[in-house]
Amino acid sequence: MASPFTAATTLSCTSSSWLHGFVGPTNEISKFPDKRIPMLVLAQKKAKKTRKIILKEDVTDLGKKGQLVDVKAGFYRNFLLPTGKAQIVTPGLLKEMRMEEERIEAEKKRVKEEAQQLALIFETVGAFKVKRKGGKGRQIFGTVTAQDLVDIIKAQIQRDVDKRIVSLPDIRETGEYIAELKLHPEVTAQVRLNVYAN
Repeated sequence: MASPFTAATTLSCTSSSWLHGFVGPTNEISKFPDKRIPMLVLAQKKAKKTRKIILKEDVTDLGKKGQLVDVKAGFYRNFLLPTGKAQIVTPGLLKEMRMEEERIEAEKKRVKEEAQQLALIFETVGAFKVKRKGGKGRQIFGTVTAQDLVDIIKAQIQRDVDKRIVSLPDIRETGEYIAELKLHPEVTAQVRLNVYAN
């Protein structure tokens, strides 16, 4: 029967040879023969498996097209990727997105400047004259509609304007009125109308 002492010595011999590969030669290990160094093992937290993606189209409860979002890897792999609704973010894709955003910003700036120039033209033209059949006093038959104003603008200054951007007061009498043209979300032109009866 083997004594516990011999088992411990064989274990220490095998562990010292195992330790030799990490620490160095055995003479360094033999300097501390009786001291035992406790090994401390730390458990790591479970890593969150998320992916940074760009949405190719609007996804309910997640985001809009072109938006950068973090989603769980399984949701991306099992739903977004097979349906083609998202794409993994890469440095090249980020650069392409930045260039696209700059192009869109430049286009928005250009459209706004054009709207400001058009507003300046409308305000310097003077009053647009609208002729209507007259009734008693200052009354006119019918009203002046947005389509009437669009037709007059087209005839006088050769500019196409959408009638949906025209805001007119209720015109049922002769006189001078001011109409508003919403040329851009930030640019509104005021146009004078001179309504007279023939």
